[in-house]
Amino acid sequence: MTKALTITALPYSPDPLEIFACLRARPGAVLLDSGRPVATGRFDIISSDPIATLEVASTGETHFISNQLQLPCHLANNAFGQQQWLLDQLVTPNESSELPFLGGLIGYWSYDLGRVTLSIPTHQVSAVSLPHARLGLYDWCITLDHVAKQAWLVATSERREQVKAWLAEPTKRTAPFALSSAFQSELSHDQYVSRFNAVQRYIRAGDCYQINLAQRFYADYQGDEWQAYLQLRKATPTPFSGFMAWDDKAVLSLSPERFIRCRNRQVETRPIKGTRPRGVTPDKDQALAQELLSSSKDRAENVMIVDLLRNDLGRVCLPGSIRVPQLCRLESYPNVHHLVSVVQGTLADSYTPLALLEAAFPGGSITGAPKIRAMQIIDELEPCQRSIYCGSLGYVDVRGSMDTSIAIRTMVAEAGRVHVWGGGGLVADSQAEEEYTETLDKIRHLIAALE
Repeated sequence: MTKALTITALPYSPDPLEIFACLRARPGAVLLDSGRPVATGRFDIISSDPIATLEVASTGETHFISNQLQLPCHLANNAFGQQQWLLDQLVTPNESSELPFLGGLIGYWSYDLGRVTLSIPTHQVSAVSLPHARLGLYDWCITLDHVAKQAWLVATSERREQVKAWLAEPTKRTAPFALSSAFQSELSHDQYVSRFNAVQRYIRAGDCYQINLAQRFYADYQGDEWQAYLQLRKATPTPFSGFMAWDDKAVLSLSPERFIRCRNRQVETRPIKGTRPRGVTPDKDQALAQELLSSSKDRAENVMIVDLLRNDLGRVCLPGSIRVPQLCRLESYPNVHHLVSVVQGTLADSYTPLALLEAAFPGGSITGAPKIRAMQIIDELEPCQRSIYCGSLGYVDVRGSMDTSIAIRTMVAEAGRVHVWGGGGLVADSQAEEEYTETLDKIRHLIAALE
């Protein structure tokens, strides 16, 4: 159904924000932002006006918006099957290009979609009414390549003229963003400690080795969520950021963590486990970094999740192809130090990238191990559903490439209230006060940027 794509050079800019601001009010506008000047970021992807939009409701029902397509009935209640069918409606372009995206799906998959896929019932209410997934089928994009210092418009001839007209329109002024109440936690300190102690009992009983326990913070606000994203990005640029908004809802993600990338059937995941805040002086900063590198507890947490992800990828990758080229390397971001590992494999010919995503979803770094029991305990102890927090943002390209984040350091805005979660992995030798402080350290800079 897709006409021939052309790839047209645009003037390069290191900043995608000015371009996206021209499209902010367009239906389905989406920004996947590599957070320059972060060294690990390379591509920004910007698009809007999808051919179709697929929403998976918390009930499992699908909300499908399209003037051109109609979902087949036999895929009802099969969220990933519907996504694959939608992707298959695009014709693979003949254009040979190293650009990451030449059309396909862009959007998010919530943590709770993974819970449903794994048949883990919930006993908790949802603090927000965002669908379990929202994905657009896009047939054009603007891509900024910060390594080659080039910019490209990927589009059909008809789309290219539309996009140029949209970019030429005056940027619409948006209302300044401001909080109208202070952030408050859903859990008191004592309530967090009580849940921490419950996790320790489960670990001692042998139910699990590690649990990622999180708490939610929320505040009321007025103004445009895009202005909030600009404030957050200025405070903490990260390589797997993203913004999308629709109706009275928005997702503002400043994630440092890749979930899964698949390119030419080569698979990579980059789990983060182990965190320290940045120091206020160079000496203190170096001491905190060295403390993290020397921590046997943090290293053990990381290795547990590496083993879990090796198992998850092994379900859909070629036997013998799983490898760990990087284990517990220090990576430093504007506000925290992290330990990051890399797990790689080769996707088997019988699986698609979406099947890979489904097999590994949600990411083991934000559940614990073993995954299903950890998720059951999370649902028991956390007082509300996670929504997009600990899910993924990203794209699936029509040629079979995919890149997704772990949606940590991520805010959800809805109906004048903004929500943010902070969490951390708990193991047998975790200390309650240290873990409580870590949940605050991870999101303190986000909250401060809006306050």
